[in-house]
Amino acid sequence: MKRNFLIIVFLTCAIWGLTAQTISNVRSELDPTAGYYRITFDLSGKASEQYQIKFIPFSGSREVTDPKYASGSGIHKTVTPGKDLQVFWNPLLEGLSTANWQFRLSTVVISKNMVIVEGGSFSMGSDSGESDEKPVHQVTVSSFMIGRYEVTQKEWKEVMGNNPSYFKGDDLPVEQVTWYNVVDYCNKRSIKEGLIPCYSGSGTGIVCNWKANGYRLPTEAEWEYAARGGKQSKGYTYSGSNDIGSVAWYDGNSGSATHAVGTKAANELGLYDMSGNVWEWCWDWYASYPSGLQNNPAGASYGSSRVLRGGGWSNFVNYCRVSVRFSSDPVINRGFSNGVRVSRAIF
Repeated sequence: MKRNFLIIVFLTCAIWGLTAQTISNVRSELDPTAGYYRITFDLSGKASEQYQIKFIPFSGSREVTDPKYASGSGIHKTVTPGKDLQVFWNPLLEGLSTANWQFRLSTVVISKNMVIVEGGSFSMGSDSGESDEKPVHQVTVSSFMIGRYEVTQKEWKEVMGNNPSYFKGDDLPVEQVTWYNVVDYCNKRSIKEGLIPCYSGSGTGIVCNWKANGYRLPTEAEWEYAARGGKQSKGYTYSGSNDIGSVAWYDGNSGSATHAVGTKAANELGLYDMSGNVWEWCWDWYASYPSGLQNNPAGASYGSSRVLRGGGWSNFVNYCRVSVRFSSDPVINRGFSNGVRVSRAIF
């Protein structure tokens, strides 16, 4: 079969923190019959680290910044350094012609214990839950990263230099943290790792730069999508199972205390403790759900309480469902079961 070959003129290498990665030896091959491109490249870096590939097709002044029909090494799953890695892209499925495409490739280091959540659409809320879980509405979220575990006390101390938790232990989730505490933690951790902080401003005027590559709180929609298992969701009541005891520490099995993160079963995405152990702060102001389709919602523009999700060690079964919402004062509420799970944007 005859094939056309293009020379890749542009590629970029990103430096995040202290780790450098290099993409080299990039080759592009177009299959004119099937209409797809095969892009082959080498990736150097640390064998112990995981990477995501940012892939942007362009032709002249036109760019496809979010190609929906790209697949292969490092696109929806992480990849380690190696030779002859491949990405596939079909412009016909994007509604574009096949001619004269070139490609920019860059890398993003996936932080330790972060999981890529492939974007998608889901039904948010519950018709059988509390009144604030209604109406059930369709939500689409873009791909993002989220912590495999709740932030531990060891991780908190490494960044903040203190440990506010009531239950002490390096592998226990940090608790007794307010919403403002965790925003401060996200910014300080970002700076420590050489990333761009997401948050600026103060008080009720804090804003999030959604284009920054640093740590941030998940939106409420991102949190529920991840807790449900994203595109791999099996529709469980709790995060990862209909049997709460297998995935969560709650009032029926916790012994009135938190437990080391990751000691129950994970959900479909490999995320632990999204039901039970500690409640997890989200970005959003607490407000009634909108109706109709929503695309990457970030909640109301103002309010008096912020959202917590997931339930905790002291809660009944019903409060550990993936759709349950809880509101709390972001300034003063530092309960024994208020913790955090961080997220990051993907570019």
